[in-house]
Amino acid sequence: MIKVAMLSKWHVHAGGYANMVKNSGKAEIVAVWDDDTARGKAWAAELGAEFIADLDALLAREDIDAVVCDTPTTAHHDVLIKAAKAGKHIFTEKALCPTVKECLEVKEAVEAAGVTFVISYPQRGRPAVQFAKQMIEKDMFGKITLVRMRDAHSGVSGNWLPDYWFEKKDAAGGAMMDLGCHPMYLLAYFLGKPKRVTGMYTAPYGKPVDENAVAIAEFADGALGVAETSFISYNSPQTLEIYGTEGSMIAHGNDVQFSSAKLGGIKNGFFTPDLPKEKPAPLMQFIDCVAEGKPAPAELNIDAAIGLTELLENSYIGDENNSIVVVD
Repeated sequence: MIKVAMLSKWHVHAGGYANMVKNSGKAEIVAVWDDDTARGKAWAAELGAEFIADLDALLAREDIDAVVCDTPTTAHHDVLIKAAKAGKHIFTEKALCPTVKECLEVKEAVEAAGVTFVISYPQRGRPAVQFAKQMIEKDMFGKITLVRMRDAHSGVSGNWLPDYWFEKKDAAGGAMMDLGCHPMYLLAYFLGKPKRVTGMYTAPYGKPVDENAVAIAEFADGALGVAETSFISYNSPQTLEIYGTEGSMIAHGNDVQFSSAKLGGIKNGFFTPDLPKEKPAPLMQFIDCVAEGKPAPAELNIDAAIGLTELLENSYIGDENNSIVVVD
């Protein structure tokens, strides 16, 4: 049984991750750390685990195999480097860090320690996304010209996100740094490394971080990627569109319509394809990797984590400076 420590209940997904660990049948929660002592003690009591106020003391314990990190995004760098140096396997919420420089320092620590690292990119396992990836690998779109991904909700306009969610010193950003991670890591998944990036972010409800955001990036061969997100959209369907010189795909959730000139007999119309089975949640894949001594899946590893931050960091720079950022 893998012994897991939960690091902070700051993130809104922390409770869900704890439930996954408890119900996995392969891991158990033995300890909790949180920089908010009251929050941490209450959560530890709820989980039936020990609260340890000193992070270094927790990481020094030999009976802890792995950590699940849900600290503020700006704290990931220091916490995860400590965890890696202590030899703990790491599962972390996205984004890894606000800057690529910080991510590379985490990568150095992870690789030096030889620990398993997995980041939470759940949408890379969605049936519609897997199907799109398969069609790209089979060249069914021809030359891809545009990928557009939208993921939005009413967290601000509906007043159901916690106030601390908008503290830039902790969250590092707003809608794009949170919900917008999903469109961003899908652009990287489909199109690779960006060449140029910019963003346009607004806050109509007056929060100190972005509430409504669009990022645009150029990738190889002139392909454009558009990532859209918002905390002020009512009932916005999760939308993925891919357009190429020989194929197109439009998906609302897992309602997929696909067309390709390379398919015999279906050259002009769209059809509903059979979709792959959804992959297990990233946390469950992490637990399996640790239990079986397997490497992290490529789509959830440290390099995938850095790919997201590359887009996020440069899009925020583009918005703040009214500029387009050329990526090295």
